[in-house]
Amino acid sequence: MTSPSTTTVPSGATLPGLTHHLADINGTRLHYVSAGTTGSPVLLVHGWPETWWAFRKLIPLLAPSHRVIALDLRGFGDSGNAADAAYGEAVTAEDLHRLVEHVGAGPVHLVCQDISGGTGFRFAATHPEDVLSFTGIETTLAGYGLEALADVNGSGSWHVGFLGAPGVPGMLLPGHEREFLADWAFPLMNGTEGAVTEDDIDEFVRTYARPHAWRGTEGLYRSVFADAGALRALAESRPLAVPVLTVEGAGHPFTENTFRQVSAGEITAVHLEGVGHLVAQEAPEALAAALLEFTGRIDARA
Repeated sequence: MTSPSTTTVPSGATLPGLTHHLADINGTRLHYVSAGTTGSPVLLVHGWPETWWAFRKLIPLLAPSHRVIALDLRGFGDSGNAADAAYGEAVTAEDLHRLVEHVGAGPVHLVCQDISGGTGFRFAATHPEDVLSFTGIETTLAGYGLEALADVNGSGSWHVGFLGAPGVPGMLLPGHEREFLADWAFPLMNGTEGAVTEDDIDEFVRTYARPHAWRGTEGLYRSVFADAGALRALAESRPLAVPVLTVEGAGHPFTENTFRQVSAGEITAVHLEGVGHLVAQEAPEALAAALLEFTGRIDARA
């Protein structure tokens, strides 16, 4: 599925049967993992405050029947975060296209959660030949409600604007990564006791505590405020034609509402009661069941 020359020894946590890779792609170095040798490919794209490790429980459930790839987005995890690189939705969307080309597995079932939804949508809309299906988990898009998450006078949170302020997270958060993630972010987003363990937090903190580790975060969140209608224009001119699965916890159905507006094809909506925002970490079995049914239905048609 991929060139042996890209394989590398893991810098942090890993799983049995998993291979780690480093590849120079689109002007940065991307870290990704792969598992499984048969079946259609699935590309897993993490949100915030996550890395590929967010899919640690999901990958073993998908790998027996799919070739699974999970990456660290540029500026996240063990991927590159150089000062002279670009960051944000547009360039990370191109990263996904180049990664699919590099891996050579053909079109993928694309799975995006949280803040990576915009990146995934741009990728699927601009490179439809690369995508078999689109799954959005607890996500929405600029121009379709994402900005509302920054409205602290409404139902939004202060962290959306904070993380999107150029240079501010990188100035204020180094040295405080564990307090920010373990004491605030994960308790706020996690609705399932025990889903994120101390060992998991150690792995997330390891990468968020790297030098310049907030560049990827800043770039994606800054895209929310710098979009200027570009994503809406793209969605109106090139709505998703592939089948779409939306997966949400017990909160507001913003994912389903968003993707019904930007999709021209069929939509399957799944709501998991009692689950918080971190669906892949909190309910991997239920998520895997939904994904396997959805992708199996699509693969059977092909």
